[in-house]
Amino acid sequence: MNKVVLHATDMDGYLTDSDKESLAKAQSLYGEAIDLFKKIDTGNPAEVQKAKAELTPVFERVGRYLKEVVAKEPGIHVYSFETPQVQHGAASRLIAKLRDPKTSQSEFLYYVQRAYELLFAHVYADKALPKKRSIVTRTPVNIPVQNFAIHKIPNVDELIENSVMCVMLRGALLPSMIISKEIQEYSSNEFVTPFALFRIKRDDTKVEKNMDYLLDLDRSFFDLSQLEGKDLIFADPMNATGGSLVTIVKYIESQGIKPKSIRFITVISALKGALRVVRAIENAEVYTLWMDPVLNEKAYILPGLGDAGDRLNGKDADDNPRNMIQLMADYGTMITNLYRDQVKEIEATVLGRNGS
Repeated sequence: MNKVVLHATDMDGYLTDSDKESLAKAQSLYGEAIDLFKKIDTGNPAEVQKAKAELTPVFERVGRYLKEVVAKEPGIHVYSFETPQVQHGAASRLIAKLRDPKTSQSEFLYYVQRAYELLFAHVYADKALPKKRSIVTRTPVNIPVQNFAIHKIPNVDELIENSVMCVMLRGALLPSMIISKEIQEYSSNEFVTPFALFRIKRDDTKVEKNMDYLLDLDRSFFDLSQLEGKDLIFADPMNATGGSLVTIVKYIESQGIKPKSIRFITVISALKGALRVVRAIENAEVYTLWMDPVLNEKAYILPGLGDAGDRLNGKDADDNPRNMIQLMADYGTMITNLYRDQVKEIEATVLGRNGS
């Protein structure tokens, strides 16, 4: 097999002593929450009520500390730290619904779409302001004459016209399509981003401290020459360790390719994953709707939301994982019609590689 492997020990080598101190303190603060979780889980009404009351100030302390750490990192952007407080309720409610085990697969997909609309505005539309452009739209009303409307929107062309969507497979497929669709909708010429598709996975038989990241080049679909000098966008619901992104980017760079920029756009990022990315990749920027403090021994984010890929796409059979085309087909006609231009671009990328 033609594979590239990155080890967790390689990843930790990028962290500074100050980073490790920050992570240790975040772990200590979150430990207070874990102690309260144990009391809430007892089912004793008096214990549960008391522990829940104590939980809010604990999480507030954790949030303040994360904001303090991130404030020193120009490459890490947290929506709830950088936007006006009046907007935080919408993001907080989205994250709450995504965390909830009762949220169905279709609801999970809906909330991920909403999350990426907020993220797109934060990463691109807000940055383009005050530059705007006018669009003239024909409406369905034609009495007494055909009606039109004019709307002004942020002019993001300069920010997006050099972009390539880089998909880290499974959980990253639909978020990548959503970001590409947002770019197309805001673009003055309906620009559809090219796609580069990478097949990468973590070795989940191992724990976080000795995790391996496996990039399968035989089952990836990309043209290295199309990545040279480009603004590469990686979208993934979760950034736990940062290992998958770093593995891919380090491979690209090892082939002599120099991207213009790297943006990693996530719904939830762990502090450790965000720090690793900006330390390992020069000029990388992490954008996340929400930041969580720690990882458990299996490299899952805490408090997290579980396996985002399985919750978004449904679970694959262990002996028969779906390929890209099958995964898109399983989204159903509503999704594939909504993102039809992105689906065509992805199909062309996959079929073009197969035909070469």
